[in-house]
Amino acid sequence: MRIGIIPDMIGSGGGVYQYSLTMLRALHDWKSDGCEDEFIVFADNAHHAALMRFNGRNWTVNPMQCPSLHKQALDILRCIIGEGPHREAWRWLRGQLPGKGILPNADVVQYRPEATRWLNNSGVDLMIYPNPTSLSFETGVPYIMAVHDLQHRLQPEFPEVSANGEWERREYLFRNAIRNATLILADSEVGKEDILNFYGSCGITPDRVKVLPFLPACYLGIHISEGERQRVRKIYHLPERYLFYPAQLWPHKNHTRIIRALGLLKREHSLRIPAVFCGSHSGEIRKRTFHEAMSVSSQLGLEEEIHYLGYLPDGDMSAIYADAVALVMPTFFGPTNIPVLEAWAFGCPVLTSDIRGIREQVENAAILVDPRSVEAIADGIYRLWTDENLRCTLAALGRQRLGRYTPEDYGQRLVAILEEAKTRVCGQKSESNKIPA
Repeated sequence: MRIGIIPDMIGSGGGVYQYSLTMLRALHDWKSDGCEDEFIVFADNAHHAALMRFNGRNWTVNPMQCPSLHKQALDILRCIIGEGPHREAWRWLRGQLPGKGILPNADVVQYRPEATRWLNNSGVDLMIYPNPTSLSFETGVPYIMAVHDLQHRLQPEFPEVSANGEWERREYLFRNAIRNATLILADSEVGKEDILNFYGSCGITPDRVKVLPFLPACYLGIHISEGERQRVRKIYHLPERYLFYPAQLWPHKNHTRIIRALGLLKREHSLRIPAVFCGSHSGEIRKRTFHEAMSVSSQLGLEEEIHYLGYLPDGDMSAIYADAVALVMPTFFGPTNIPVLEAWAFGCPVLTSDIRGIREQVENAAILVDPRSVEAIADGIYRLWTDENLRCTLAALGRQRLGRYTPEDYGQRLVAILEEAKTRVCGQKSESNKIPA
């Protein structure tokens, strides 16, 4: 069978970028073990270093050439202004195109015949979408698609999932993608439960939702030399001890409450605790969140404690994790999160949110706090910062929990899912052939 995959190869994409790389690595290993299927990787950044190994042996890497005025405009912008900010420029351009303000009807699919022809001409029998996209159901080609969260249904109060028509666009995407998918991927049993609760009425059944838990990013090197640690520490002027939080500056990531918690600890315990933040803050919502966080930092006299590094290259992340006192991640979104797994891989203790999904992900291997409570976050940070025995215990528990699910386990699950999808597609073709013309 000929299988296509459209990974997100833009590092600033965060978790979806990491998820895409993990899936590609597992598929590559499967091919190396004798899989006879042919794979085509369609990528905006077809020359990404991570894709260099995929040419040959029934692997093909093709640039995205789906015919679309929007896509052509995006390509032009990328050539002019580069990979990093092009998505924000695309959002601006999209706002200037005809139809601005016209929201999709979630029950009316906007089919794309040119994109359908493009995929059919590529000869693909089955598509894999690590990143949710309406291309999945607008083209009619059988597909597997990952659904990472349904926060527009769970927490619509956050503007990043609801403002400016975002709720309607997400509902159009998820309702139709889930309804029409060959199989859907969820990160956890909680994620599967959400999909069935919200979209069971659309016809999705439990047997079509497969749980494929996250792994730590595959580009992180666990064994970090002292020289590498010193190099990264020098480049970013890192303090001797610090908390770490790698996350784009969306409101749900909760940076401001972390800063307020550090201000509380400074005032009540005379502790000056540095925090290192990294991640994109481009776009209207993230810019506003960034400025709010930095303003609070200034008001509390924490300018020297807050180290914002922006978007970091993959190669520098390992050393920052390895030297961090703890990962502090009081996010409002789940169900599960990749940075928790990454921290465990480096023996870095974790503070995260006591909410459904995350609670099941970490069990006893993290300090759980109410993400809405500055006092609870401050108390958790204080315990981690001052109690070495607690840090060692949590690090050990995290490694144990991480060890229950290995890359080999992930690969076996993914292969089983693909084999089932192939069987379903072949069955559908067989039934279609029986229908009289």
